[in-house]
Amino acid sequence: MKMMKSLIGAAAAIALSSTALTAVSAEDIAITGGTAYTNGGKGKVENATILMSDGKIVSVASGGDVPLGYRTVDASGKWVTTGFMAASGSIGLGEVGSWADNSDASAAKAKDGIALDVKYGLNPRNTRVEITRIEGVTHALSHFSSAKDQWVGTGAVIRLAGDTPGEMIIKNQAMIYLDADEGSARSNGGSRSVLWPAIIKKLKDAKPKDEAEKEDKEGDDKKDKKPKEKSVAEKNLAALFAGDTSLVVYAHRVTDIEQAIALKEMFGFKVIVMGAREAWMVADKLAAASIPVVLNPHDNLPSRFDMLASTGANAARLNAAGVKIAFSPVDTSNTRLLPQAAGNAVAMGLPWEAAVDAMTVNPAEIFGVSATYGTMTTGKDADVVVWNGDPLELMTSPDTVFIAGEEIPLVSRQTKLRDRYLNIPRAPGLN
Repeated sequence: MKMMKSLIGAAAAIALSSTALTAVSAEDIAITGGTAYTNGGKGKVENATILMSDGKIVSVASGGDVPLGYRTVDASGKWVTTGFMAASGSIGLGEVGSWADNSDASAAKAKDGIALDVKYGLNPRNTRVEITRIEGVTHALSHFSSAKDQWVGTGAVIRLAGDTPGEMIIKNQAMIYLDADEGSARSNGGSRSVLWPAIIKKLKDAKPKDEAEKEDKEGDDKKDKKPKEKSVAEKNLAALFAGDTSLVVYAHRVTDIEQAIALKEMFGFKVIVMGAREAWMVADKLAAASIPVVLNPHDNLPSRFDMLASTGANAARLNAAGVKIAFSPVDTSNTRLLPQAAGNAVAMGLPWEAAVDAMTVNPAEIFGVSATYGTMTTGKDADVVVWNGDPLELMTSPDTVFIAGEEIPLVSRQTKLRDRYLNIPRAPGLN
């Protein structure tokens, strides 16, 4: 009976969500009068006129003219930024985490985790998409949360708009996810002394051979049989060594983070550290190795022994050392609270400009989509949010959201529930 009630409740909740993006077609838009930040938290333009056409930024100028035919959005007294990006999470891959049947974020039975691709499970009608984007978070890195072993598939950079996975995905296979924290060591051999040698062996086996070895191997293949076609996992690893994607190492303990640094030194490919509770302890090493860090600014207290050095000042200390940082939400369901997390980082010493960078230009550069997203400059996608105040203040909210030049209705399952039950008629005689 309880399960039946849960199913009925889930069906009702989904029915309340809109079934597709209802944004109007991209048009010529002029946002006028606001204070715009064109380069993350920098590039401040007062009394800005932002012109958008065919889904792209045309120009940003102080007091600029509005061409004939442009619809004007008055942003006087308001703040205007690039739409924010969450640099971690599984948005679009499941509704309720505790209800396994609706989640495509976990692949516990996958034979080869490196081959996993989120595009097959990405759902544009996921209720979290609307809930998140109306809070000014317009982009996200979406990836798997778990797999059979430490290799947790690939992730995609997505925009939170579109009717198909193809319309949402900006860059597919933007990273390969390696889980190297305490839990992964326990599940994959029982000790880091088993986990890390297995990781290194896997990467050594995948490392491209030099030309001489390659010619010898090709000769042997011709003698014996036709060369075997590469698997998806092999192609993904080849892309890593070719510099077309990055290895995300999820780890908290400082010694595991140092192992991630060693991987880059050993193999030369791009490495990103995610989670990173104790990263501040090796901030100088991370900066010297040009390894960016994705972290949750709310992480200020340890919950396990591999997080003992957790501190809310992590972001500020990494930034001060020259490490490029990006922000992840507390969890996927609360991705909409990313600006609040950034505000916490500012409260703990991170400059405001750096906090906005960590949700715009930085993740765009880290995950290889800066050609189209991340700054409010000519030719970039028109991903723009008009805020009714400082976006990092708790009581601020978006007044207008554009994704690829399309105005997004500020409607979600939550707003529909609010409106439905805001004024409930009471029976006669009841107060």
